[in-house]
Amino acid sequence: MPDFKTLQLEFSPNDVATLWLNRPEKKNAFNAEMIRELLLAFDEIEARPGLRFLLLRGRGKHFSAGADLAWMQESAKLDYNANLNDSRELAQVMASLFQLKLPTLAIVQGAAFGGALGLISCCDMAIGAEDSLFSLSEVRIGILPAVISPYVVKAIGERATRRYALTAERFDGKQAQHLGLLAATYSAQELDQAVNDWTTNLLQNGPAAMRATKALLQEVKHGELSPALRRYTEAAIARVRVSPEGQEGLTAFLDKRKPSWQEY
Repeated sequence: MPDFKTLQLEFSPNDVATLWLNRPEKKNAFNAEMIRELLLAFDEIEARPGLRFLLLRGRGKHFSAGADLAWMQESAKLDYNANLNDSRELAQVMASLFQLKLPTLAIVQGAAFGGALGLISCCDMAIGAEDSLFSLSEVRIGILPAVISPYVVKAIGERATRRYALTAERFDGKQAQHLGLLAATYSAQELDQAVNDWTTNLLQNGPAAMRATKALLQEVKHGELSPALRRYTEAAIARVRVSPEGQEGLTAFLDKRKPSWQEY
């Protein structure tokens, strides 16, 4: 496994991966090094097909303050092509996280500004502290939330994205839940227990079934029915029913016992 300097990647005995943004002294702001390490981390996660799901977290008081200002200052001195390369790497981070085959859950505390909203939006689910603070803050410093915008629109909708991207308003965890960015919010003291509860619940589900369901929903997207999509869904359920996990799940249900993946 790569020797990370800005991240920590942990694997639990029950096959849960936790990826920590690990620059707490910089509020987990990301720079070129973190962006490259995130790509390596996603490759490492994808290379482990036995993983159940991924938790994305930030060390310290904050999830992430977005882009590191020192890195931004350096980027401002570069020419267009160098900035284009930087933006392509960040866009690849978002695409890689969004396309991960296993389910992903972001856990948010403290600040989540700028590009951090992209990371959260790219996850399948997110929970956070009620007093966490969010902002699409790019226009305040004369730039724009470019590569993250497609994912933010998917997460909170076009109208809300227009408002918060154009105003750079800050909003708290409760508003983030109202917008759909967070699935649930908790007091800061309850957040770690909530993570345990979500983890316990996800571990009840068939690992292969969760991956197959994620792939299914990425194919279905907005649910626009077509003959090709109908054929895809028919084949998807047929494949899963005859798979070892599908057979085990159905047999366990009929036998009124726990399936093998719950025997931890």
